[in-house]
Amino acid sequence: MSGDGTSERSGRRSEGRVQPSAEQVRSGARPENMSGARPEHMSAPYEVVTMGRISVDVYPLQTGVGIEQVESFGKYLGGSSTNVAVAAARHGRRTATITRTGDDPFGRFLHLALRDFGVDDQMVTTVPDLMTPVTFCEIFPPDDFPLYFYGRVPAPDMQISADELDYDAIRSAGVFWATVTGLSEEPSRSATLAALEARGRSGITVLDLDYRPMFWESREAAREQVQKALPHVTVAVGNLDECHTAVGTDDPVAAATALRDLGITSAVVKQGPKGVLAADPTGTYEVPPTPVDVVNGLGAGDAFGGALCHGMLAGWNLERTVQFANVAGAIVASRLACSSAMPTTDEVEARLGDSDVR
Repeated sequence: MSGDGTSERSGRRSEGRVQPSAEQVRSGARPENMSGARPEHMSAPYEVVTMGRISVDVYPLQTGVGIEQVESFGKYLGGSSTNVAVAAARHGRRTATITRTGDDPFGRFLHLALRDFGVDDQMVTTVPDLMTPVTFCEIFPPDDFPLYFYGRVPAPDMQISADELDYDAIRSAGVFWATVTGLSEEPSRSATLAALEARGRSGITVLDLDYRPMFWESREAAREQVQKALPHVTVAVGNLDECHTAVGTDDPVAAATALRDLGITSAVVKQGPKGVLAADPTGTYEVPPTPVDVVNGLGAGDAFGGALCHGMLAGWNLERTVQFANVAGAIVASRLACSSAMPTTDEVEARLGDSDVR
């Protein structure tokens, strides 16, 4: 979607107004201790550094109806890469994110929320003349969650410049996580490529293949930029449509093979209701989906990403890591919000029923 309020939709609206349960509202509530104090332990080297979008997510507290019928909303920290940082922090990882906001009340809210979630915001800077983006959604479970982006033409998080990056923090991070959306326009495109090049394909360098058509002129234009980024990463993560954009096929085995043929160590292909296919030098693994009553599926992929970072840093094998990440994503899908719904390691362990997963 663009900043003029155009939207991204999938599927049709369901009928009737559904109120979330008290537990779901609690799980999706904003952070309660918005003190704004930066966590004492935050300093480089970080275990996880993400780079990309940030926004204020405004979610309806009534589901099953359009925005025109919603009576109340909740305000949350949002943006895919930012949510991944939050998700990793929930697993006890030292995290930071690189992004930009407007110099306005919404931007200040995002700084407060990041600190409260335990994500270092020192590399989150302001763009004085731009407004912080706001994203509205509608919730039609189980699989229709239209998004409406405002304030993204231009967006502050697309104004990240290569000359403002902390390359020492980027190089020293255990995981560096970048996104395809960050490649969609300048100067963010050059900054993202510069950050990936600085990593030198060392450590765990992830490209989230988050292709969003509203940010690109065409799929082919996106593929051209993705192909420039893939030689610099060790892990690629995406759904079938995103893999189609990256390597020209939405067959999961063929997509994983094509990504691995480009020198990527681990290819993770999310197949929705069919689960996840993951491949690395040890083999190819099929992980089935985790059954869940879906409330809001928008944050599931970000929870998956943060849990993936946690498992890779822990040194788990790929199959175990994806199993853990799959459960983390399912837990968030059963809740209303995204960032504030991210599960802890203990919550994921409890769902897995595996006390050995740490």
